[in-house]
Amino acid sequence: MDTQRIIALVVFMFSGMLLWQAWEKHGQPARSTTQSATQAQSGVPVPAVGKDAVAVPIPTVPLGPAAGASNPSAPVLAIPSTGTRISVTTDTLRVELDTQGGDVRQVTLLKHPARGDATKPFTLLQDKAGAYFIAQSGILGPGLPNHTTTWTAAADKYALDGGDKLEVRLINSETHGLTVSKILTFKRGSYVIDVRYEIKNDSGATISPNAYFQFLRDGNPPEGESAGNMFTGVATFTGPAVYTEAKKFQKVDFSAIDKHKQDHIKESTDGWIAMVQHYFVSAWLPGDKAKREYFTKKVNDNLYSAGVIVPVGEIAAGSSASVSMPLYVGPQEQENLKQLAPGLDLVVDYGWLTVLAYPMFAVLSWINKIIGNWGWTIIIFTILLKLVFFPLNQKAGKSMAHMKHLAPKVEALKARYGDDKMKMNQAMMELYKTEKVNPLGGCLPILVQMPFLIAMYWVLLGAVELRNAPWLGWITDLSTPDPFYVLPVIMGASMLIQTKLNPTPPDPVQAKVMMLMPIVFSVMFFFFPAGLVLYWTMQNILGIAQTWYINKTTAQLVQSSVVAKK
Repeated sequence: MDTQRIIALVVFMFSGMLLWQAWEKHGQPARSTTQSATQAQSGVPVPAVGKDAVAVPIPTVPLGPAAGASNPSAPVLAIPSTGTRISVTTDTLRVELDTQGGDVRQVTLLKHPARGDATKPFTLLQDKAGAYFIAQSGILGPGLPNHTTTWTAAADKYALDGGDKLEVRLINSETHGLTVSKILTFKRGSYVIDVRYEIKNDSGATISPNAYFQFLRDGNPPEGESAGNMFTGVATFTGPAVYTEAKKFQKVDFSAIDKHKQDHIKESTDGWIAMVQHYFVSAWLPGDKAKREYFTKKVNDNLYSAGVIVPVGEIAAGSSASVSMPLYVGPQEQENLKQLAPGLDLVVDYGWLTVLAYPMFAVLSWINKIIGNWGWTIIIFTILLKLVFFPLNQKAGKSMAHMKHLAPKVEALKARYGDDKMKMNQAMMELYKTEKVNPLGGCLPILVQMPFLIAMYWVLLGAVELRNAPWLGWITDLSTPDPFYVLPVIMGASMLIQTKLNPTPPDPVQAKVMMLMPIVFSVMFFFFPAGLVLYWTMQNILGIAQTWYINKTTAQLVQSSVVAKK
């Protein structure tokens, strides 16, 4: 196989891998998505998802002294919500709390537009059929309030206004001998909600309760993600994730929970648990080194819970105690996530090339701080990447030119030795040795660059900074497909020119495949984010210039070498 064929095969395999990844993710079963969507669209009431069958979690390991004594002996079923809504508005969030359980039933991110309608803010948490995702918490122990308990508040509407901090205090009056308050604290410029319980024990006996903090979410893909085929948008991981220092970042597929095969650490003294989706994350962030238990479980058909249980500690009669847990609900902005908790920035899904993708994103961010436009940032970065790899590409082009020069001699060897492959290989190796040519020199540089190309693909796919980021003219959102398909057409044309610049494969079938690839890629890129297509288009345009230059310079070098040998 000559070098050109090897290069073509490598390019084809890389392209096929990306296509396969997109197809594989888009083709995943959506677990009742169709049913939920149909019900939502038809207006038929959907069963009270998550309201009538959600059990209070029970720790499977002892977390605090005499913890088991205060735990219920059997799961307690939730009852349908009969609470009223409390609205809270800050400069970054619009939140709806439910007086039943004090649940966080809706969180709207005021600084991030909704997909498809930039005039409306994006809602991450909501209890809507087909897009059910809420945050719950409670205290485990006889007579203590959990997410089924009714709370009361001083008002039903709160606003941060000119202050820097806002507290919503919920009071529970159903306990006997225990006074419990649930306080939710909001801060200016923050996506963190501090959830704190204050417990006063007037029961006459010592108690050792645990507290739980959990997400309740259906298994449907988020807005704008895959709906069952590859032509409806890009899909990334959606589901729970756990991080600890010992096991690091662990994603948990809903399908694994369905089969009771979720493989993640259950007990630790550090880490956090999150619910991840494209561009956004919600996470419970225990802050101290206390013992804790992480859990994920299937609650009902297409409904899952993921959370953490922590000990409150021993509370003697007449004493008080408190337990708090930060709740992050916001965008996957890596620098901010790093400040909140170790490893939280890993929720940005860069796949298996994270080690390359992180520094590449850091360079992109640095350029963007200077340029101020992500479209031009991608172009500048692509040029820099091409310059870095120019020596390698030049070496590959020189090797290809030498191989092209040897082609008549190789054909002569084939004619001389016929079907005797052993003698043919020996003669070719001798020829390469005499001419000082490495037959793999043309494809090795491409193999070195391939991980960088794939890492760039994931960087542009996962960066929330590109969501709703305009470039110029008709490209108003680099994270969505080009609305007029201009970039994909330019990309296809550039790919066709690049194909024409390369030698035509001797195999007619292979030659037809190479000519067909620009059309296939153009159609495929109709549905890819414009930022990705811009990157590929720039790669092709720079590749054309590079190929022209390398062909010109290496041809002169090879000719000089031939003359010198004569």
